Amino acid sequence: MLAFMFPGQGSQRPGMGTPWREHPSFELVEQASDITGRDVARLLCDADAEALKQTHNAQLATFVLSLVVLDGAERVGLEPSLCAGHSLGEYTALVAAGAVGYEDALRLVAERGSAMQHAAEATPGTMAAVLGLDDDAAESACTLAEGDVWVANYNAPGQVVVAGVAEAVVEAGRVAKEMGAKKVLPIPVGGAFHTPMMSPARDRLRKALSSTTFHHPEPAVVANVDARAHHDADDWPRLLSAQLCSPVRWRQTLEALVAAGTQTFLELGPGGVLTGLARRVLPTAETIAVSVATPEHLDRLIESLAGRSAAQQEAIDHRVGERFHMSERLVVAPTAGLFEPHAAVVGVVPGPLDRQKTPEPGNAVRIDVGSLIGFVGGTEVRSAFAGTLEGVLVLSGERVTAGQPVAWLRASTKEGW
Repeated sequence: MLAFMFPGQGSQRPGMGTPWREHPSFELVEQASDITGRDVARLLCDADAEALKQTHNAQLATFVLSLVVLDGAERVGLEPSLCAGHSLGEYTALVAAGAVGYEDALRLVAERGSAMQHAAEATPGTMAAVLGLDDDAAESACTLAEGDVWVANYNAPGQVVVAGVAEAVVEAGRVAKEMGAKKVLPIPVGGAFHTPMMSPARDRLRKALSSTTFHHPEPAVVANVDARAHHDADDWPRLLSAQLCSPVRWRQTLEALVAAGTQTFLELGPGGVLTGLARRVLPTAETIAVSVATPEHLDRLIESLAGRSAAQQEAIDHRVGERFHMSERLVVAPTAGLFEPHAAVVGVVPGPLDRQKTPEPGNAVRIDVGSLIGFVGGTEVRSAFAGTLEGVLVLSGERVTAGQPVAWLRASTKEGW
C-alpha cells in the first residue's frame, strides 16, 4: 500500500517553487493567485526567508506547492491507498482525497493562515523541539514549567514539540534537559500553534468551515487529532476546528498507516521533514519513505517504479535505490507526441482504461519483455519488463511527454515472464 504525506508550516524555504516553473503542474499557481488575489508565484520563487516565516505567507505557499507536487504525481499515474498531512498538510491531504475542492481549500487555508497570524500577534508565542525525551516526560516538563506551555506535536519516538508563551517554553526546555532531554531546539515560527493560544483563530476558522462543502474522502485521510482514518465527510469540519488547538499526533498517525498495511510513504511537498520522521517510526526495512519536492525527485521515483537496474538506481538516488521494492512497473513513453494503444491491448481491456481496475480472471494481458504497448507518433512503445497488464494510464490520442508513464503492470517473477 502507498500513502501520500503532506508537510505543514515550517517546511517552506526560499525559491522552493523555482524548479517547477516550467512544469505543466505550475498552472495551479496561477489559479491560486486568481482565487486568493495574491501573487503566489512570487511567494514560491522570490520571497525571502523572513517573508516566508510569516504565517499567512508560509501556509499559502506550502499548501500550493504541495498541490503542485501532488498534481505532478497524479499526472504520472501515482495514487495512494491512504493520505495524511501534518497540521496544514491535512488540508492538502483532503484535496488529494477529493474531500474538498481546490478553490474551497485555498480559501480555507488563506483564512486559516490569516486567523492564526492575528491570534499569534494578539498573544505572542513560540515553539521548540524537545529531543531524547518520551511523550510522558515531555508532558511533565510542560506541567512543571508552571506556565502557558503545552505539547503541540508528537512527531516521532523521542521527538516532541512544545509551544506556548516564550518564557514558559524556555522553562519547559530547562526542565526537560534536567529530565534527560538531549537537546531543546527553538523553532522559527510566529506563534504557539496547536495550543489553546490559537482559540481566537478557531472561531474564525469555524465560520469558514461552516460555508465549505465537504465530500467523503476517497481514500480515507488519517486525522491529526485522533490518528484515525476518517471516511465520513461530516467528520472533517469538526476535526479541522479541533486540530487548531490540539496537538498533532503524527507519530500515532504513522503507526496507524503502518497498521493499515502501508509499506511505501511518499512525502509530496517542500522539504523532507516528514520523510525523516517516518524513517524513525517505520518498523522494517521493507517499509520505506521517499521525499518528492522537485520534478527531478519525481523523475527519480518514476525511474524506480519503471524497473531500473539496482546499479542504475543506486547512482540515481541511494535513498531510494535497491530498497524501493514494488511489484508494479510502469511503461513510459520514449518520446513526446500523441499516444495510441496497440490494438491487442485495446481489444482485451477496452479503453479508456481505468487503472483502478484489474482485468477479469482469464482476461489478463500477459506482457513479455519487448511486448508492444502502443505508439507515440511513429515511435513504438515497448515494455522493458514482463508481467500482467493492469491498465493504460492515458487515453487514445492524448499527448504525452518523454518519460511519462502510459501503462502499468504487475511484474512477475516466474521464469519466462
